[in-house]
Amino acid sequence: MRRFLRSLRWVVLAALLGSCVATGPGGKTSFVVVPTSQEVAIGQAMAQEIANTEKKLPDSTWQAYLTEVGQKLVKVCDRKDIEYHFTVVESEQINAFAAPGGFVYFYTGLLHKMENEAELAAVMAHEVSHVVARHGAKRLQAAMGVSLAYELVFGKNSSQTLQTAVGVGMSLLFASYSRENEREADDFAVTYMIRSGYDPTAMETMFGKLAASGTEQNAFEKLVSSHPESQERVRNTRAAVAQKKPLPPNLTLGRERYQQMIKRLPASK
Repeated sequence: MRRFLRSLRWVVLAALLGSCVATGPGGKTSFVVVPTSQEVAIGQAMAQEIANTEKKLPDSTWQAYLTEVGQKLVKVCDRKDIEYHFTVVESEQINAFAAPGGFVYFYTGLLHKMENEAELAAVMAHEVSHVVARHGAKRLQAAMGVSLAYELVFGKNSSQTLQTAVGVGMSLLFASYSRENEREADDFAVTYMIRSGYDPTAMETMFGKLAASGTEQNAFEKLVSSHPESQERVRNTRAAVAQKKPLPPNLTLGRERYQQMIKRLPASK
C-alpha cells in the first residue's frame, strides 16, 4: 500500500508538471520532476563542495584542452539548455564523473590511461550523455522522495530544500548508476563521438584497457559489480558502432596532440 501511494503521488505530480523532457538522441523523452533551473543550482552548489575537497590541476592549458574537447561534444549533443563546465582534478584516482547541471570532472589518474584524444572524447561523451539523459537529476529525485521533490519544484522552503538536495546529491556523487543508465550513456556516447568527428572504436580500446588492467571498478563513477563488465561494454560498443556503419570518412583519433598534452601532466606514481 505504501509503495502504491508513493507511486500515486508521482503520478499526480507528473500530471501537475505536464509533459516529459527530452533526454537523448532521436527525440527520446523521460519524466523528470526537477526543473532545469534547480538542477543547475544544485550542480553549482555541488561544484563548490567539490572545489573545497578536490585539487584542481593548476595547468590552464590542460583545463582549456579538456573544455575544448568537451565543447565539441556539447555542440552535437541533444541537450543545449545548460552551460557545461569541464575540470581536470589532480589525483591518482582513475575516475571521471558528472554532477547534475553539466559539471564534468576528470582525474589525472584516468588521463594517464589514455593514448589519444578520441579515448578522452569517449569518456567525455559518456559523461556528457549522463547529463543529456538527466541521470543525475532522476537519481536525485528518486532519492529525495516525492515530498522533497515537490518542495524543490514549487519553491516551498526553497533554500532549505535546495541545501537538502545538495546534500543528497553529494552522497550520490560517487555512487553507482544503474546498468540501464550506464548502457544508455555508452550508446549515446557512440553517437556523439561520430557526430563530433572522433573514431568511436576508441571507446572499445578504452574499455579494453580498463578490463586488462583491472581498474574498471575505479573508473566511470567508480563502477561496481552491478554495472556491465568491461568485456560486455566492449561487445556492446562494438555492436553500436557496427549499427552506425558506414561511418563518415576522416574520423580522428588525435594521438599526436594527446601525446604532447600527456607530457604536461604530473608524473604518475
